[in-house]
Amino acid sequence: MPPQRASSDRLRDDEGGSAALEFIVGGVVLLVPIVYLIVALGMIQSHSLGVESASRHIARAVASAESVEDADHRAATVLDSLVQEYDLDEDALEVDVSCVDAATTCPTAGAIVRVTVSSSVALPLVPPVLGLDDAARVGVESSSVQKVSRYWRDG
Repeated sequence: MPPQRASSDRLRDDEGGSAALEFIVGGVVLLVPIVYLIVALGMIQSHSLGVESASRHIARAVASAESVEDADHRAATVLDSLVQEYDLDEDALEVDVSCVDAATTCPTAGAIVRVTVSSSVALPLVPPVLGLDDAARVGVESSSVQKVSRYWRDG
């Protein structure tokens, strides 16, 4: 005589409630990394838009300035406003203003002003333990050029 099989009712009772638990655990395991990725990409996008905007606006401000001192003042003013607007880390921000093919001061008449702005974005929720916060940074950089009017003169 073959052994008796357990009734289907008894087997159903053994599995009661496990599907909900598996759904919750599986949902959390999948949902948390996706939310983290969305937040991290949002921060990187914000900083990349900030450095792009900073390089473009500083290049325009320097190229349209009336003197070298005015160019320095305009560049500092534009940079300060964009740091606040895009919530950029001022300590991680580097700005390089140079003139292409200009042997004298920058800006000069007819020169091409090149502005390069670079920064780094700290990834969210990375603790400052053993330098992990410095290692988990994503660099963003932007360059812009603007031609100075050939009628430009200093002062």
